[in-house]
Amino acid sequence: MLNTTLKAFIWSLVLLVSAPVFSSSNEEGEKVDVNEMIMHHIKDAHEWHILTLEGEDGHEKHISVPLPIILIDGGLKVFLSSELYHGEHIEFTNEKGEHEHYVANEELGYAIYHEKIYKLNEAGLLDFHDGHPTNAKPLDFSITKNVFALIFSAILLFVILKAAVNTYKKDGLAPPKGLAKYIEPFVVYIRDDIAIANIGESKYKRFMPFLLTVFFFIWINNLLGLIPVFPGGANLTGNISFTLVLASFTLILTVVSGNKHYWQHIFATPGVPKALLPIMIPVEFIGIFTKPFALMIRLFANITAGHIIILSLVGIIFTFQSAAWGFLSVPMALFINVLELLVAFLQAFIFTMLSALFIGAAVSEHH
Repeated sequence: MLNTTLKAFIWSLVLLVSAPVFSSSNEEGEKVDVNEMIMHHIKDAHEWHILTLEGEDGHEKHISVPLPIILIDGGLKVFLSSELYHGEHIEFTNEKGEHEHYVANEELGYAIYHEKIYKLNEAGLLDFHDGHPTNAKPLDFSITKNVFALIFSAILLFVILKAAVNTYKKDGLAPPKGLAKYIEPFVVYIRDDIAIANIGESKYKRFMPFLLTVFFFIWINNLLGLIPVFPGGANLTGNISFTLVLASFTLILTVVSGNKHYWQHIFATPGVPKALLPIMIPVEFIGIFTKPFALMIRLFANITAGHIIILSLVGIIFTFQSAAWGFLSVPMALFINVLELLVAFLQAFIFTMLSALFIGAAVSEHH
């Protein structure tokens, strides 16, 4: 019985890991474009694509959940992405000789190309120059797949932490139970080994809400981000816009909290001859921005690289069109996927640790 269950689990895992690749194939025997499949699963979109099936007429049938498109273009315009995606597919050949297409809806007056929305010209088409559309773009505040994932993870995190808080309100100083007993060790660790150790016991409390929010928010989104290996997943922490905003929060908090010793170290570095200050001041000033920039790139690159490696390993099977490669690629993809569970925690820890380190350097007293 155990052996049968184990086999069923392994085959289910193989099918789930391989699902994105199967959904990218148009016809039986057709070679899969692994690069297109990988990019499709790591980029943002205006709809939540589940999978692609072949209809009885031989055409592709996309199973997707439409998301709201919110545009500001001479007023507020709101409609579902399905209205735009179901427009006319216009095919063209780019400057490299490659066949591409975009979807245009003349009634709405917009087209979507590479997940960017453009206004149509008078002929109801897009104009291209050097491979890029030259049409005007409306202000896009749409609920994309990543935005929806962000809202979902924020609500999920609130529910989890609220349940833990209610446990303490109900039981007082009694040993924590339920979700609280799993969350408390992380809170204590962040307080003692990250906040106090890097910021100082006298000043750490005002920064604890930020550090706890950043840690849990990144961690839960990293875990949810592993779902892009399966159909319909979102890659939020692998989106550089998301990591840019998080790093910007660290930058703002560091700059606003910096004391006179922090700014003195930047504009009048102690112990440095005055003749070297014209060199040191620009270096130190640029360092204010390079530190959060490193935070942004580190989180983005590590999460995105993990997804690309997993999908690339599975794509080997379809690149060589041989099931025999599955005995090598699927176990390796499974290993990387399990390793990503560690990376999910590690990247949340590193981001929180470095944020505390930067803040600590800004608020520390002169020694």
